[in-house]
Amino acid sequence: MPSISEKSNDTEERMLGAVPGKPALGRGPAPGGDYSRHEYHHPAAGWGAARSVARVLERAGEPIDGFRALFVMNHENGGFDCPGCAWPDDPSGLKLDLCENGVKHTTWELSPAKADREFFAAHTVSELASWTDYDLEAVGRLAEPLSYNPASDKYETISWGDAFALVGDTLRALESPHQASFYTSGRLSNEATFLYQLWVREFGTNNLPDCSNMCHEASGRAMTAAIGTGKGTVDLEDWEQADAIWLLGDNAATNAPRMLTWLAEADRRGAQLIHINPLIEAASRRTIVPHEFVNMATFHTTKVGTLSVQVRIGGDMALMRGVAKAVFEAAAKDPDVLDREFIEHYTHGFDQYRALVESTPWSELVKGSGIDESEIRKLADNYIASKRVIIAWCLGVTQHDCGVDIIREIINLLLLRGNIGREGAGPCPVRGHSNVQGNRTCGIDNRPDAAFLDRLANVCGINPPREHGLGVVATIEAMHRGEVKVLVALGGNFALCSPDLSYTAEALRKCQLTVQVSTKLNRSHLVHGTRALILPCLARTDKDRQASGFQGVTVEDSMSMVHISYGMKEPGSPHQRSECAILAGMAQATLPNSGTPWQGYVEDYDRIRDTMARVLEGFEDFNQRARHPHGFRIVQPARDRVFKTPTGRAEFSASPLATDVDPGEGRLLLATIRSHDQFNTTIYSNDDRYRGLKGLRTVVFMNESDMRDRGLAEFDLVDVTSFSRDGTKRIVHGYRAVRYEIPSGSAAGYMPELNVLCGIADVSTQSDQPVMKHLVVEVTSSINAPARSGSQESASDTLQN
Repeated sequence: MPSISEKSNDTEERMLGAVPGKPALGRGPAPGGDYSRHEYHHPAAGWGAARSVARVLERAGEPIDGFRALFVMNHENGGFDCPGCAWPDDPSGLKLDLCENGVKHTTWELSPAKADREFFAAHTVSELASWTDYDLEAVGRLAEPLSYNPASDKYETISWGDAFALVGDTLRALESPHQASFYTSGRLSNEATFLYQLWVREFGTNNLPDCSNMCHEASGRAMTAAIGTGKGTVDLEDWEQADAIWLLGDNAATNAPRMLTWLAEADRRGAQLIHINPLIEAASRRTIVPHEFVNMATFHTTKVGTLSVQVRIGGDMALMRGVAKAVFEAAAKDPDVLDREFIEHYTHGFDQYRALVESTPWSELVKGSGIDESEIRKLADNYIASKRVIIAWCLGVTQHDCGVDIIREIINLLLLRGNIGREGAGPCPVRGHSNVQGNRTCGIDNRPDAAFLDRLANVCGINPPREHGLGVVATIEAMHRGEVKVLVALGGNFALCSPDLSYTAEALRKCQLTVQVSTKLNRSHLVHGTRALILPCLARTDKDRQASGFQGVTVEDSMSMVHISYGMKEPGSPHQRSECAILAGMAQATLPNSGTPWQGYVEDYDRIRDTMARVLEGFEDFNQRARHPHGFRIVQPARDRVFKTPTGRAEFSASPLATDVDPGEGRLLLATIRSHDQFNTTIYSNDDRYRGLKGLRTVVFMNESDMRDRGLAEFDLVDVTSFSRDGTKRIVHGYRAVRYEIPSGSAAGYMPELNVLCGIADVSTQSDQPVMKHLVVEVTSSINAPARSGSQESASDTLQN
């Protein structure tokens, strides 16, 4: 790690592309004055969401298209799939199956293509680096392909042919295909995903890092080991039949707002809704579903939470094991508490797991979870009383060193009562980006299995590499060492979504070539290699016309439903190209002697789908089934109690409890979180309505007693120091302490700002994920507190040895 002295507070800014004294990591518009916080007691969604949508449409660059989008988003028969989260579409054909955040995301990409040659001729990269990220994206859609000119420090237009040639020439000149890495964001369609991995594997590498490496990698690895599939087993019909739904590490009102509809329905039929999260969130209390017009008119709210359990950060595994211990104790009195027939016929490792749980003292479980024994027993009573239970989870579970073990413990609990492979029950990872699960299904995986590679080789006539490739963190490290010289990124904002922002920026700048396929300008275009390309692509809302006519693309939601999506408006620039066309162009330039029909694939996406149907399990008759009104569900063997594990059974896990839940004297465990007015690294404003915060993002949410112990009052300026596993420290200055309902010893703050606190060495040994929800920190009163904070201008970032 580089050694940066305390005096070099502008170093992080230079690494991220900013100039000294300017905002390095600005998120959203400047607060413009006061900031404030109040207790939020209103229902989630409801009129707050409706007013927010109205404001979004009012200020949209294309307000008419924005309004029209409300009536075609997530609709069958020619509608487009929401480019936001991966929550499934309502199978009943709901006419307004959308949410506040989906509208924000859609109108954001409906903006005009104003990031054109005139714009880039007027602004150097150094100047743009001083802009906030909000201002960068607010310019509008990228209009034409661009190449960085170091002499002028500007991006200049380049023809598509020359851009493809630069990519192809650079890749072919590498000593090894493994000197390039190819990143994927979750927005990529299934068809583009398949072409992407086909190009990369025909080129000769499995260096296919993706956003799953940072979010749900732990889910896939845990479930594959336990039940033989990396995906959840439930669908929305199961949500309609569950007697209890448990949500761990998830803030539904922000991460998957359409889930509120299903939670409200579950409450009305008497289901138990259990929220397990360090923070008490609005989604755990009450809601008004906006498309329920009578309730909106009468302000009638519906409960979306029966019980909230404030587990300490990292304590989920101890909590689940505590519930299991109480279940075993209940079974000693009533053997029918366990589903012994299911355990005997469908599972392996039960006796070892039972012995482990029974030998674990309650004191250890209470300490590890931060929850009293009586409360754990209350949770177990709820579980035993519910015949059909769904347990869902999000990044609050996965982004820990022991994320895989936590999820294995969730599966253990489900197995005890046969809550897998029957209606109304099962595991349910809540995915984020709209096609992140489809990316994996269709081949974006740096650790592909042999059977997939065999089918790919047989159908496509290529010889794919067999050795595992690099994930996100390994790619960053290899770039930093100079071993990976080219990075191609399909969507996303790699420079900001990654851990250890300064280290990542250094790594990117060491590349010979960085290629960003994007819809809008972002920070990753300003933190680039020696040569850099920006290639503007069509968005989900844009009409895609190729030689054979109007094209549709497919996506897979978080419950394995695959359906087709059609754009609704004409592209904003004639120079924008579809993801498939861009990928095929780069592939042809890289592989001039390829036998793959790249041009034919671009002319008609049905041809891509025909090939996919022969390679991908569960995609038989792909073209026909994708056009069914609601698409089709990929078969999940575990749903039918067919477990594709080495034993042919569902596997109990007997892992030891995590020991890193206590950060040490005077320290806290900090989790990075999203605000409500945010989608991944895209910040729509500095407000966070559901947490009652307005005009401020540089905050640390803390327990009131932890603030009092440090002599802190509300909005006092603080420094936050993180302690990495490699012995280095990272500090952010000028943040504000904010009181919140969070357990003592735990804290939270917004990503991507606080990604800087996660060192490149802070990676799970189980999943290779950055441990963004498990950062050991000290929070102290700012030594040199400026007169006013509340924006990134006053928050400097320092990396120390």
